[in-house]
Amino acid sequence: MSWKNTEIRFGTLSIGLHWLMLLLIAAVYACIELKGNFPKGSEVRDGLKQWHFMLGLAVFALVWLRIAARLIGSRPQIQPAVSAVQDKIAKLMYLALYVLMIGAPLAGWLMLSAYDKPIPFFGLQLPALLSPDQALGGQIKELHELAGTLGYWLIGLHAVAGLYHHYIRRDNTLRIMLPTGK
Repeated sequence: MSWKNTEIRFGTLSIGLHWLMLLLIAAVYACIELKGNFPKGSEVRDGLKQWHFMLGLAVFALVWLRIAARLIGSRPQIQPAVSAVQDKIAKLMYLALYVLMIGAPLAGWLMLSAYDKPIPFFGLQLPALLSPDQALGGQIKELHELAGTLGYWLIGLHAVAGLYHHYIRRDNTLRIMLPTGK
């Protein structure tokens, strides 16, 4: 199998990034959801917040590689072909997911900047993107949390669509993104 996308299926780069991003995004959500189970100021809670920040920024970094992978290869054809309406909906869903993978981590980075907090990234401290501004930080936090909530819905719809295509339409949509292709 080629590392680049072809007309027949996604390449190993796109497939690997797709499933890696799923794992990273699941871990981002798990960290922020689990932190509420621990007392404020506890080492575990602070660690989960740090991992939430770092994994979110890893999503932000890798999404650009994912976009490049989409641009350098062909777009595999769904067989049997979907309607023009379904194709348009799929394109809008992909756009929404990419906006999420860029927007949510960027909002998190901006929020930490506005709150004058460190921006950790696996041993590095990233620069602040804004001057400290608590009020602006609160507004960005609301947007970041809204993006997180919308993300649950988008990811869920994306998964349901994949299952719909596989089990109901019985097309190759899911198979062309599986590592084995089966």
